[in-house]
Formats: sequence, C-alpha cells, structure tokens
Amino acid sequence: MQSLLNKKIVLGISGGIAAYKTPELARQLMQEGASVQVVMTEAAQQFVTPVTMQALTGNPVYLSQWDSTVPNNMAHIELSRTADAILIAPASADLMAKLSLGLADDLLTTLCLARDCPLLLTPAMNKQMWEHAATQRSVQRLAEDGIALLGPASGFQACGEVGMGRMLEPAEITEQVIAFFQKKSLAGKKVLITAGPTFEAIDPVRGITNHSSGKMGFAIARAAVEAGAQVHLIAGPCDLETPLAATGNITRTNVVSAKEMHAATLKATDCDIFFAVAAVADWGIANPAKEKMKRQGNQAPNLEFIANPDILLDVAKATKNKGGKHRPYCVGFAAESTDLEKHADEKRQRKGIPMIVGNIGPDTFGSDLNQLLVIDDSGSKKIAKAEKLQLARQLIQLIAKKI
Repeated sequence: MQSLLNKKIVLGISGGIAAYKTPELARQLMQEGASVQVVMTEAAQQFVTPVTMQALTGNPVYLSQWDSTVPNNMAHIELSRTADAILIAPASADLMAKLSLGLADDLLTTLCLARDCPLLLTPAMNKQMWEHAATQRSVQRLAEDGIALLGPASGFQACGEVGMGRMLEPAEITEQVIAFFQKKSLAGKKVLITAGPTFEAIDPVRGITNHSSGKMGFAIARAAVEAGAQVHLIAGPCDLETPLAATGNITRTNVVSAKEMHAATLKATDCDIFFAVAAVADWGIANPAKEKMKRQGNQAPNLEFIANPDILLDVAKATKNKGGKHRPYCVGFAAESTDLEKHADEKRQRKGIPMIVGNIGPDTFGSDLNQLLVIDDSGSKKIAKAEKLQLARQLIQLIAKKI
C-alpha cells in the first residue's frame, strides 16, 4: 500500500549535517508513491550533491532563483502551485528564523513565502541552538503561522553532544508526512487501545500465550493518531515499535499478563473510544510455581486454571453518559475459527457493547493482511481483505461517524 500515491512533494534541503539523511528520505517518500522535487540552498550543497538528489528522484534539482530554464524565470511560483506540500529537511536554525520573519533571499525561502500549499519543517541543529531563546521565538512564530514542525528529537548529535535538536529519522518523517494528509476525523478525541497477546506464567520460564502479533492493534493506534486523536496504547508482549511516537500524541504502557492489562486499562477509561483488540487469555494459572518445574518422567504436572478478569466487559460496565452518549464507545474484537458472524454478534450482545469487529484468527495471526466483519445494531458490514493499516484507517473513519 502506497500512502502517498500521486502526492507531489517539494523537498527543500537547507545547510546542516543532517542533510546526509535526505537522500534516504526522498527514497522513502517515493516508495510511498509520492513524486519528489528537490530544492537546495547553497549551504545544502556542501553536505549532499544535486547529482545525488537528481539521480534518486529522477527530477532536476532547483538551486537558484535565477534559473533561466524555468518559464518566466519564476521557479518560486511554478514549484509551489503544483505541490501538495513543501517539506524542508533539514530545517536549520537560520532557515527557520528567516521563514518566521517572512524573509526571502534565495529560491527556497522565496518559494515558502509564495506558496499556496502546506509547509512542513523538520528542525535539525545543535541542542544549544535549539534551546536558544531566539530559536524558540522562531518556533512560536512559525506555529502561529500554521507551519507544521516535525520533531526535533533528542539524541546523539554529530558534534558529540546529546540532547534535543536531532532531526527525526527518514522513516519517522515519512510516517508523519503520511499522517499529515490523513483526514482528522478524531481531532480532540482520546482513544484507548489494547493490543497484542498476554502471557500467563506457569513458572519463571514457562507460560501460556497465543499467536497474536499485535499488528492489528498497532495499526489502529497509528490510524487513530493520524486521525488527530490522543492515543493510549496498552500492549502485551510483542516486538513492535510504537507508531508515530515522535508526534507526542501516543502513550504506550507495556504489560504481560491479563491481570496487568486489566488494571492498566481500568485506570485509563476516561476516553472517547475504547478498542479491545488484544488477544487476552481467558484463563490464568491459579498458583504459578516460584521456581522452574522439573520434569518427573512421563507424569504431566497438574495445573489449576482460574478465570481472568474480563477487560471489555468491565470497561463496558464503567461507561458514563456524556452529553447523552455513553463513553467510551466500546469496540470489541473477536478472533474466531468458525461461524464468525454468529459467534461475534453473540459476544457483542454478551458484553453489552455497540460494535464488534470479527475476523478468522488463524488466517491473520502474524500477517500484514486481514479482512474484517463489523457488526453493530444496524447489521453487519464486510471490509475486504487488505493491509492492516488500510483496514484500520477505514475502521477509524467508520467509527468517527458514529460517535
């Protein structure tokens, strides 16, 4: 799935060592379906060559306002009128100061002033430069002008210091550019999501779990952030990166057992939507051994099971009436092996929730693909097989219309 298909991005490069990341950024934007047109400042050419950027993008690189090959010699007009967005990476302290004051003394700054499309900046500079009062004034003015800042991040810098000011990695920037173009149907909403499996200990080295990878829950978390929500993701044991972490709009809580997930979830129910995506163990071990259980010939150990708390049921019981609507709006998930619609709707009614999303679990565990059956009081709706992120975006838009 190409999330930037047919988007036209003007990629501006200013002078800074972080420019070495820009060729990879251009490549990733293009892999997502975007066409990339590069504009470089004179200082940027000290760090990465126009030849490199032209070879990667397949387009000529613009370097000067005085380019006679451009019709009417107005590159600053021609480039912005065909662009869906201008992205500057890296955005140096000097460039940000100029843009915040409306200065236009080269092609890139003139282009930004003459634009009629969104402008996104990815700051990159030494931590002292970022923290300087002058830079922070620039940041404030840029925000007031509606210019989006992607980052910066904190980390190791080329100068050898560690702190805020490091440019985001190309993958993080690409994620945020994709998010920028998504419909903000959940702006101002708070979303709670459980994802992944749980692990029920038998002894210190063994336990009971399931095949859930967490991919669907994490895809919904990403789609919710893209839609403008503030997201709290409660994740069982899974090896997945937190989506769009650099935005600051997602909080992650890691848990292991069903009881831990239950406790964390019940503390976070002050939200607008709750997605119970996690594959939570129905049963746990009554008395897990404190030391590793040793094998006794062919004799199997006797394990006593106890029912785990029902997270979705308890959240549904705790819903509150806000403005005539029950909140959080609870969305359950049902991974079945047969009779999907029958079993999923029975679960929805048993839990007392407005919506449930079903899928055939063995067909989707660990896969990047899924197909969904959405059931609510109005009936059922199938969402055709697609990548989980694409399905998550469709699901978010569907629910946004109901709340």
